[in-house]
Formats: sequence, C-alpha cells, structure tokens
Amino acid sequence: MADTYVYLIHEGDWDSDAYLGGQPEASPEGRDPGAPGATGAAADMDASFPEHKAFQKAVVDLGARVVGGAALQHSRHGGTVTPGAKGRLVEDAVYTDGPFPDTSEVITGFYLVETDDEDTARRVAALVPTGGHIEWRKVFPTGM
Repeated sequence: MADTYVYLIHEGDWDSDAYLGGQPEASPEGRDPGAPGATGAAADMDASFPEHKAFQKAVVDLGARVVGGAALQHSRHGGTVTPGAKGRLVEDAVYTDGPFPDTSEVITGFYLVETDDEDTARRVAALVPTGGHIEWRKVFPTGM
C-alpha cells in the first residue's frame, strides 16, 4: 500500500502577481490565469516553471506518483491567526499579516506524492525544485 507524503517548499517569497497578470490591487479576474480576459497570464504554466515539470517526470521515473500540489501566492494574500478562547474562536482571534514576521522564508508551495517506501520519499524530497529547503512528512491517514 502506498503512503502519501507532503513536501513543503520553504524559500523567500515570490512575486506571484507578476505571473498572473495583475498587481496586488488588481481585481481577482486580473490575477486568475483561467479567468476570462486575464491579461499577462502565462498561456502555459508548464512553460513558466520548467523545473517543476521536470520534477514531476523524475517522480514518475522513481516509481512514485504526484497526487496533488500547488504554488501559493505571495504572503500578502494571507496571514496567520491565533484563535480566541473556546466559544469565542472568531470574536477574540488575533490576526497577523504575513506568515512569520521573524523569518524571510515562507512556504511557497507544496506537493503531495504517493510512494511505496520511505527511501523513495526521501529521494523525492531532494528533487523538489527550491531556492531554499524542503520539509517532508508522511500524511496521517484520516480517511478523507
């Protein structure tokens, strides 16, 4: 039975908006490459990120299978939250812009890969394209 591993890509934040044809203040339609009328969006994302296409082929060559993954947009499009006390989770929540104010690295994307053994999982981790480092973990089987 194959196990699933997640590979978290830790590196400096990137200008995701430049690839999606919009600026941070642009409308969502201007940032979605699949949206009608999107401008400046890459027609073929594989052409914009060839190292990730090569990684996906290398995973198959190892006998494993990519089952999910995504690039995450710039950290300005998210943040962190510390939930409030029980019964007031949202009302007393503390929100912070950006992921980690004390570091220059963020998680810029992830892959989910199925493999039959831990040795292959470790080898896959070394192949994930990054300008930083990769954190990899076996996914807990929740049945979802």
